[in-house]
Amino acid sequence: MSEAIRIHENDNVAVMVSAIGRGELLPAFGIHALQDIPQGHKIALRDLKHGEPVVRYGVELGNLVRDIPAGTWVVDDLFELPPSPALSDLKAGGKGAYPSRLPERRTWMGFEIPGYPYAGTRNILGISTTVQCVAGPLRVAVDRIRREILPKYPHVDDVSPLIHPYGCGVAIDAPDAYIPIRSIRNLIRNPNFGGEIMLVSLGCEKLTVDRLLSSEEIAPDNVIVLQECRGFSGMIDAICTLAEKKLAILDERRRTELPLSRLCIGTQCGGSDAFSGISANPSIGYAFDLLAAGGATVMFSEVTEVRDGVHLLAQRCSSQETVENLKREIGWYDAYLARGGADRSANPTPGNHAGGLSNIVEKAMGSIAKSGHAPICEVVGPGQIPSKGGLVFAATPASDIVCGPTQLASGITLQVFSTGRGTPYSLREAPVIKIATRHELLERWPDLFDVDAGFIITGEKTIPEVGMELYDMILDVASGRESEAEKLGLYNDLIIDNPAPIT
Repeated sequence: MSEAIRIHENDNVAVMVSAIGRGELLPAFGIHALQDIPQGHKIALRDLKHGEPVVRYGVELGNLVRDIPAGTWVVDDLFELPPSPALSDLKAGGKGAYPSRLPERRTWMGFEIPGYPYAGTRNILGISTTVQCVAGPLRVAVDRIRREILPKYPHVDDVSPLIHPYGCGVAIDAPDAYIPIRSIRNLIRNPNFGGEIMLVSLGCEKLTVDRLLSSEEIAPDNVIVLQECRGFSGMIDAICTLAEKKLAILDERRRTELPLSRLCIGTQCGGSDAFSGISANPSIGYAFDLLAAGGATVMFSEVTEVRDGVHLLAQRCSSQETVENLKREIGWYDAYLARGGADRSANPTPGNHAGGLSNIVEKAMGSIAKSGHAPICEVVGPGQIPSKGGLVFAATPASDIVCGPTQLASGITLQVFSTGRGTPYSLREAPVIKIATRHELLERWPDLFDVDAGFIITGEKTIPEVGMELYDMILDVASGRESEAEKLGLYNDLIIDNPAPIT
């Protein structure tokens, strides 16, 4: 017997928990399926007329282009994408709320850095770069460091080469160039790197060292210029020698018990399906509400995946100033897409559609669930570091491989990542906790996930139960427990958000 989930009492569609065959009965709704309908896809709960809205999450996904009877498989081309909510009239609504009861556990074990707003969850030597041109020698040097030098410093977790595709062949002073430059500057100072700066430069690039470091930081103890080295072997020796000095310093660090106010984490989703907004993302939102209420900085992002719920976010903003910042960042992104001849309708992927998501409105409603219900205390631009604790919206692209590095630049030291279709995405610079939306995904990839939110779909657990499980896991992983992705050594490249021209 098949079952379906309706989120809101006003919804006129429900999502199939499992596939249903033509003619099969949905007893909870008293309707028969008129077609074979795959898992995660929508079924019409009553007869719907041409022009009537399709409603899920209590939100109109679009208006029907023809009449459909109850039991119809509600596919993408049956309704039209509605216009985006206007930005001009957004007002702070004061509707954000913290949980009434907080967990007893409100501390974690991290690496404190004097003068930094956040502490590290890992103790990593980050070797930064000014330009892609130095990537080859740096990779060779890092292989040697890991093989020959790192074993001598057991209290250092890893060595991470911060190799990015920016730095030269770009319009370095273009209006939007501040975004990648700010991101790289702040990435160098991510708390997981222990406050130690090590920068490898070529020597002739446009992204000069002084654009990334202060005058006090520009010194041989922090910077290597490859064009000043003698031969390839000289480059490798210089990198390895400086790295060993940094490793010796980092090896002296130890974890200490810290309040939640010293923790900064982020979340994003990728390979989303119709269950993302039912199981995994609301569980993240529940855990984030608890963390934000306890003083942690928790960050959600992905502009195109919140754009159609921006009015709902505005209602949770703590001040009109925060709303104005939200309007500025979302408006900038609207204009950015328009310049490229695109809009937010380009976002859903073929995999999203296959997983039951019809359009960006539906995807956005599920994505926003990751933010929970807490007040939004601040809105920051891509690669900008927050100035307040609590729930922060960081305006990043929705692309997994860009959002992750951009959140790293904003100071996150751990990320929670949900998926329904499946992706092996991870980061080397910060642990990533992976959460699956449904049992079937975990059964297919049993060694890639930390949390199974599918228990919510089957009714075996509630959102608060899985959210509390995730809350504890976040603090465990922040305190040193390895995530499944860390055990496997998975990580994606660092793709820095760069809307500025390449020359």
